[in-house]
Amino acid sequence: MRTIQDEAQFEQAIQGDHPVVVVFKTTWCPDCHYIDPFMDDVIRKYEGQLEFVHVDRDELPDVCERHNILGIPSFVVFKQGQELVRFVSKLRKTREEIEQFLDRAVQVAAAMG
Repeated sequence: MRTIQDEAQFEQAIQGDHPVVVVFKTTWCPDCHYIDPFMDDVIRKYEGQLEFVHVDRDELPDVCERHNILGIPSFVVFKQGQELVRFVSKLRKTREEIEQFLDRAVQVAAAMG
């Protein structure tokens, strides 16, 4: 998962015709570390369907504020600069919940053409 370093990189990443999952995390968040062991497998599962990038909420607070990212980890899917769907909750996210969200993201992106 590629890490976004600045706002320009973020804007470029979300502008494509291919859906991009932006995973908003931080280094100090226990729930963010909880998903780390299985995220590489999840990313491989959706290879060719979704691209994944990582934004550290502490490194890019303006991006997070602009996109109303309050809880972490948060998953937001963009295509052509538009937000398609998001998965944000106060509860710890399981692999199954993340994959259900990503399945929905693939469907929404396909419906948009």
